[in-house]
Amino acid sequence: MSAGAFPLVLEQCETHARRMQWAKHALQAFFPLHANQLHALDDATVAIIDQFVGRFAKLQDAMGAKLLPMVLELTKEQGDLQAYLDKLNRLEKIGALASVDEWLELREMRNAFAHDYPEESALQAAVLNRAFVAADRLVEILHRVKEFAARYEHE
Repeated sequence: MSAGAFPLVLEQCETHARRMQWAKHALQAFFPLHANQLHALDDATVAIIDQFVGRFAKLQDAMGAKLLPMVLELTKEQGDLQAYLDKLNRLEKIGALASVDEWLELREMRNAFAHDYPEESALQAAVLNRAFVAADRLVEILHRVKEFAARYEHE
């Protein structure tokens, strides 16, 4: 990946974050969600929930697959960091990530969106409620990574 790609990936992440936050704001009145509410939501609200879920997942994916590895490249961190967990540990050690465990929890949450539980409203509501709270933390992590990387971008 070229150094010139970093601003493009960062812009992509910021777009996902901005749209996720818009959807979160639009849904504020419905949260915390209860299982019995899910089936009563109108199509427009469901579409906004879909927007929130999609942007949460896309942001987490873009950061994990593109942005975080680019930060390691920017810092010129040495070592054989082939495993994803090794990369995360290095990012935590150098201060780009506050917590590997927190990042992995966000990843698990993102993975939970990939499973559709149409008959399990309580599970759907629980996952959405967790993500609704975690969305702000995901954006905070993006800002932390951006600030950290800014120190290295012009080297």
